[in-house]
Amino acid sequence: VGEAQILGPELIQETTEKIVQIKERMKAARDRQKSYADLKRKPMEFQVGDKKCHADEPLVVPSDGLHFDDKLQFVEEPVEIVDREIKRLKRRRIPLVKIRWNSKRGPEFTWEREDQFR
Repeated sequence: VGEAQILGPELIQETTEKIVQIKERMKAARDRQKSYADLKRKPMEFQVGDKKCHADEPLVVPSDGLHFDDKLQFVEEPVEIVDREIKRLKRRRIPLVKIRWNSKRGPEFTWEREDQFR
Protein backbone atom coordinates (compact mmCIF):
# COMPACT_ATOMS: atom_id res chain seq x y z
CA VAL A 1 0.00 0.00 0.00
CA GLY A 2 1.17 3.66 -0.56
CA GLU A 3 2.51 6.26 1.85
CA ALA A 4 0.09 8.17 4.01
CA GLN A 5 -0.57 11.68 2.72
CA ILE A 6 -0.19 14.71 4.93
CA LEU A 7 -3.54 16.44 5.09
CA GLY A 8 -4.89 19.67 6.48
CA PRO A 9 -2.84 22.04 8.64
CA GLU A 10 0.31 19.86 8.49
CA LEU A 11 0.50 20.28 4.68
CA ILE A 12 0.07 24.05 4.96
CA GLN A 13 2.65 24.24 7.77
CA GLU A 14 5.25 22.25 5.79
CA THR A 15 4.68 24.27 2.60
CA THR A 16 4.99 27.56 4.50
CA GLU A 17 8.27 26.45 6.11
CA LYS A 18 9.73 25.51 2.71
CA ILE A 19 8.70 28.88 1.24
CA VAL A 20 10.36 30.71 4.16
CA GLN A 21 13.51 28.62 3.72
CA ILE A 22 13.64 29.39 -0.04
CA LYS A 23 13.17 33.13 0.61
CA GLU A 24 16.00 33.12 3.18
CA ARG A 25 18.37 31.39 0.74
CA MET A 26 17.47 33.84 -2.04
CA LYS A 27 18.07 36.80 0.30
CA ALA A 28 21.48 35.38 1.31
CA ALA A 29 22.48 34.97 -2.37
CA ARG A 30 21.24 38.49 -3.21
CA ASP A 31 23.21 39.95 -0.29
CA ARG A 32 26.38 38.13 -1.41
CA GLN A 33 26.06 39.47 -4.95
CA LYS A 34 25.32 43.00 -3.73
CA SER A 35 28.30 43.06 -1.37
CA TYR A 36 30.57 41.83 -4.20
CA ALA A 37 29.26 44.57 -6.53
CA ASP A 38 29.64 47.21 -3.81
CA LEU A 39 33.29 46.25 -3.30
CA LYS A 40 34.02 46.62 -7.04
CA ARG A 41 32.20 49.97 -7.36
CA LYS A 42 34.36 53.09 -7.46
CA PRO A 43 33.08 56.50 -6.43
CA MET A 44 32.86 59.18 -9.12
CA GLU A 45 34.97 62.14 -8.04
CA PHE A 46 36.24 64.90 -10.30
CA GLN A 47 39.16 67.15 -9.50
CA VAL A 48 40.80 70.18 -11.04
CA GLY A 49 42.95 69.06 -13.94
CA ASP A 50 40.87 66.04 -14.95
CA LYS A 51 40.67 65.65 -18.72
CA LYS A 52 37.50 65.88 -20.79
CA CYS A 53 36.73 64.20 -24.11
CA HIS A 54 35.82 66.84 -26.72
CA ALA A 55 33.54 66.14 -29.69
CA ASP A 56 35.29 65.58 -33.02
CA GLU A 57 34.32 68.62 -35.13
CA PRO A 58 34.91 67.04 -38.59
CA LEU A 59 32.25 64.44 -37.79
CA VAL A 60 29.57 67.12 -37.36
CA VAL A 61 27.18 67.08 -40.35
CA PRO A 62 25.77 70.41 -41.58
CA SER A 63 21.97 70.20 -41.74
CA ASP A 64 21.33 72.91 -44.36
CA GLY A 65 21.51 70.63 -47.46
CA LEU A 66 19.88 67.54 -45.99
CA HIS A 67 16.46 66.24 -47.01
CA PHE A 68 14.27 64.31 -44.58
CA ASP A 69 11.05 62.35 -45.17
CA ASP A 70 7.90 62.51 -43.02
CA LYS A 71 9.45 60.12 -40.46
CA LEU A 72 12.48 62.43 -40.11
CA GLN A 73 14.79 59.93 -41.79
CA PHE A 74 17.56 61.11 -44.12
CA VAL A 75 16.79 60.52 -47.80
CA GLU A 76 19.77 59.78 -50.04
CA GLU A 77 19.17 60.98 -53.59
CA PRO A 78 21.25 60.65 -56.77
CA VAL A 79 23.01 63.90 -57.66
CA GLU A 80 24.67 63.21 -61.01
CA ILE A 81 25.90 60.52 -63.38
CA VAL A 82 29.69 60.49 -63.26
CA ASP A 83 30.64 57.66 -65.64
CA ARG A 84 29.14 55.04 -67.97
CA GLU A 85 30.21 51.47 -68.64
CA ILE A 86 28.84 48.42 -70.48
CA LYS A 87 29.19 45.09 -68.70
CA ARG A 88 29.20 41.96 -70.88
CA LEU A 89 27.78 38.71 -69.58
CA LYS A 90 27.94 35.96 -72.23
CA ARG A 91 25.70 37.41 -74.97
CA ARG A 92 24.06 40.15 -72.93
CA ARG A 93 25.17 43.74 -72.50
CA ILE A 94 24.24 45.53 -69.32
CA PRO A 95 24.68 49.32 -69.38
CA LEU A 96 25.91 50.64 -66.02
CA VAL A 97 26.22 54.19 -64.73
CA LYS A 98 28.32 55.48 -61.85
CA ILE A 99 26.09 57.64 -59.62
CA ARG A 100 27.17 60.26 -57.09
CA TRP A 101 24.78 60.32 -54.12
CA ASN A 102 24.19 63.04 -51.56
CA SER A 103 25.11 61.16 -48.42
CA LYS A 104 25.33 62.33 -44.83
CA ARG A 105 28.83 60.81 -44.72
CA GLY A 106 30.04 62.87 -47.69
CA PRO A 107 30.15 62.09 -51.43
CA GLU A 108 29.38 58.45 -52.16
CA PHE A 109 29.63 56.66 -55.52
CA THR A 110 27.97 53.42 -56.67
CA TRP A 111 27.54 51.55 -59.94
CA GLU A 112 23.87 51.05 -60.82
CA ARG A 113 22.00 49.66 -63.85
CA GLU A 114 21.11 52.38 -66.31
CA ASP A 115 17.50 51.19 -66.72
CA GLN A 116 16.87 51.88 -63.02
CA PHE A 117 17.50 55.60 -63.58
CA ARG A 118 15.50 56.20 -66.77
